Amino acid sequence: MRIFKFGGASVKDAESVKNVFDVLQKVGYEEVLLVVSAMGKTTNALEVVIKDYFEKSANLNASVQEVKKYHNQILLDLFDDEKHEVFWTVNEHFADLEYFLRSNKSPNYNFVYDQIVSYGEIISTTILCHYMNYSGINAQWLDVRNYIKTDNTYRDAEVNWDITQKNISKIARKKTLFITQGFVGSDENGFTTTLGREGSDYTAAIFAYCLNAESVTIWKDVPGVMNADPRYFENATLLNQISYREAIELAFYGASVIHPKTLQPLQKKEIPLYVKSFVNPLLPGTSVSKGQDLEPKQPCFILKKNQLLLSLSSIDFSFIMEENISEIFSLLHQFKIRVSLIQNSAISFSVCIEDKFGNFNDLKKALSKKFKVSYNENVSLYTIRHFDAKASEMVEKNKVVLLKQLSRETMQIVTKE
Repeated sequence: MRIFKFGGASVKDAESVKNVFDVLQKVGYEEVLLVVSAMGKTTNALEVVIKDYFEKSANLNASVQEVKKYHNQILLDLFDDEKHEVFWTVNEHFADLEYFLRSNKSPNYNFVYDQIVSYGEIISTTILCHYMNYSGINAQWLDVRNYIKTDNTYRDAEVNWDITQKNISKIARKKTLFITQGFVGSDENGFTTTLGREGSDYTAAIFAYCLNAESVTIWKDVPGVMNADPRYFENATLLNQISYREAIELAFYGASVIHPKTLQPLQKKEIPLYVKSFVNPLLPGTSVSKGQDLEPKQPCFILKKNQLLLSLSSIDFSFIMEENISEIFSLLHQFKIRVSLIQNSAISFSVCIEDKFGNFNDLKKALSKKFKVSYNENVSLYTIRHFDAKASEMVEKNKVVLLKQLSRETMQIVTKE
């Protein structure tokens, strides 16, 4: 079986949905499982719904209606008959969402987030599956919550591999096209969980691992994995081949094409990953598999914006030793702060961090009890793999460099624009 993952850009409107059908006609769809994200910017729109819900805003109903209107237009553009059952099915999903908004009693933001935002994937896959059948491809919709089981760490759930393996192995191998949701799972109580933003790639890897898949293909609006994000770097070039090890390094440092957790399960079973263009599906794209690190070999640039550079120093000028560092990392873990870079001296300790869950103020308060705390907000972290002098000069040009760190293969630079 092959696993295909289609992201939000690939199903953002009716023409895009039709293009998925065309891609499948060109590359084949027998013994294929599609993992699909929410349509377009639906996740962002549902985050507005969540914001209005918690603020008890008068705009809540209007926010929901915007999401409904967007999907209804796609339905009208795809299906000639408004009596087609897909209209009823999608309306039922929205009715479930609205019921949750009326009846929920939990004040837990992360729990509510997962219950609401997951409707994006549920509705997108419902529309796509009905369109495939409508257009002549026999497709079966799978509710991923019945297959991927996790703990209850809402918004960043950990997969229970034993139960998930048992569930997914029950999927019968047949010529039917399977369509399921990315990003989503469920806990032992049946409540919806999510695997972290951009977690649809990870979903594809989970299914591939459990099904011993032939390959995973991530379909993007770019030709494959580039050596830099073309939105921020000129003259970005295509990488034809990347080793698992190099891809994991790039993902760890924040390369946006491949989700950080996606690669480990694929590497374990040596399942090749392809990143291809849904605009030109017959082009080779990028292969991630065993082999040489990079082809062609050249510097790779990764940019993470909106970071925090946190610097700690001892109040009494004593050394910051292992015990202090252990305590600092314990607090970083407690407040779910992701660390991207570390640098320390005898009496200071600096980290470049990402405050995904908005816990920095609480962290700062806890750290201030033992350390002098200073920080820079909205800094940018540049990582250059396989750097050279020219690459370094290009990144540093016209920027204030706050911190620079080098290893054999990697340079990291924190800047203020």
